[in-house]
Amino acid sequence: MAVVRTQDVKKVYEMGDVQVSALKGVDIEIEQGEYISIMGPSGSGKTTLFNMVGGLDKPSDGKVYIDDVDVAQLDAYELAWLRCRKIGYIFQTFNLIPVMTALENVTLPMVFAGLTSDEARDKGVELLKKVGLGDRVSHKPFELSGGQQQRVAVARAFANDPALILADEPTGNLDLRTGTEIIELLRQMNKDSGVTVVSATHDHKMLSVSDRVVWVRDGRVDRVVNRDELKIQVGTIDGRTA
Repeated sequence: MAVVRTQDVKKVYEMGDVQVSALKGVDIEIEQGEYISIMGPSGSGKTTLFNMVGGLDKPSDGKVYIDDVDVAQLDAYELAWLRCRKIGYIFQTFNLIPVMTALENVTLPMVFAGLTSDEARDKGVELLKKVGLGDRVSHKPFELSGGQQQRVAVARAFANDPALILADEPTGNLDLRTGTEIIELLRQMNKDSGVTVVSATHDHKMLSVSDRVVWVRDGRVDRVVNRDELKIQVGTIDGRTA
């Protein structure tokens, strides 16, 4: 079953008297449980497509369906509900609230979804344990390393059992080793929960865990490559395969 479908999606930005076509008719289907990487050079339309898939922007023309819901037909309240219940977001800059503990950051989406404080706490602790931070629940972001902050962000993305996880350059602010650990964590949680993961990335380490790679160029899908068709250069980091 397709979690995301786009049909001839186009996006035009008005910049004064100039029109910029960011997407020029994109058709993709992303199945439940897939791990997809969207890749392409700067200005290719990769980020715009990512924002469409995540309900962060609406197309100028065409259709975007998330769990068979036409995003363009939703009002602001309905769109907020969809983002809260159906989609988990992971950002390059972590986007944690600095005055909140790791646990409070993870449970915040649960509060918006209507869970009681006890339910949210119990679930939040379990999620932090899953990402290897069971002993850091009371730490605030400034007390955590970059990799630990991103692990909190991963736990937060899974807070409301979403159908779709969107990761925007999730390793962009991390060193090579830590970035590899986050990629492996995302893939493991993808396998364990069956949630669909879509990542917009320049990080070629993502190729080793992706089921398919969608290459975007000049506002169009240039090609879609399956995992077994990818040619991946394998190296090591401190003796570990990467």
